Amino acid sequence: MSNESRIGKLLETYSHNELEDIIRTGREFKKLMSYYKCALMEVETKFRVLNENMSLEYDRNPIESIKTRMKSPESILEKMIRRDIPFNPQDLEENLFDIAGVRVICSFPKDVYLLEEYLLRQDDVVLVERKDYIENPKENGYRSLHLIVSVPIFLAGETKMMNVEIQFRTIAMDFWASLEHKVKYKKNYHCDEAVLDKLKQCAEDAAKLDNEMQAIHDIIVS
Repeated sequence: MSNESRIGKLLETYSHNELEDIIRTGREFKKLMSYYKCALMEVETKFRVLNENMSLEYDRNPIESIKTRMKSPESILEKMIRRDIPFNPQDLEENLFDIAGVRVICSFPKDVYLLEEYLLRQDDVVLVERKDYIENPKENGYRSLHLIVSVPIFLAGETKMMNVEIQFRTIAMDFWASLEHKVKYKKNYHCDEAVLDKLKQCAEDAAKLDNEMQAIHDIIVS
């Protein structure tokens, strides 16, 4: 179908005012997504600075890797429909806190809480929500520390606070979570109780390994 045909079809389907609303919402949505990308860069930079500074203080880098991601438009739309949220940028921003995400992979369990402490000490970081799935693992064995923080982004002529989801994991936690997702969500396969029990046992084994490696590290640096 040619561009002219597509435009003609739209004009037949929607009124002029409705088309204006669709275009305006699309532009506002695109602008909002750019704000979230800026917030991701702000938070990633904060962690890279912390990692560099802590390498001097502790003679090692507590962060193994930093990953960032933006929730796809399809995932955003699906979540808004599921939660019955009106599809407009304002409601999206006020109701969805995981559009921009940062995953920080740490060497040891204590590093998770140390990084959390240093991050939240910064006077431009506001804690919105905290869920500790390390101290209180999910039923399936999943472990991670989740924070929702609000950080400022400095735009031309204004400063805007944006929400970012942060997940802290150790290498072992991330290894388990990544493989669990690939195994559990394989197409056309339904995990039975025996498989779920094995996955949970693997999570407990990974946690045990984390604790043992932490204990060894504490002995070496003491």
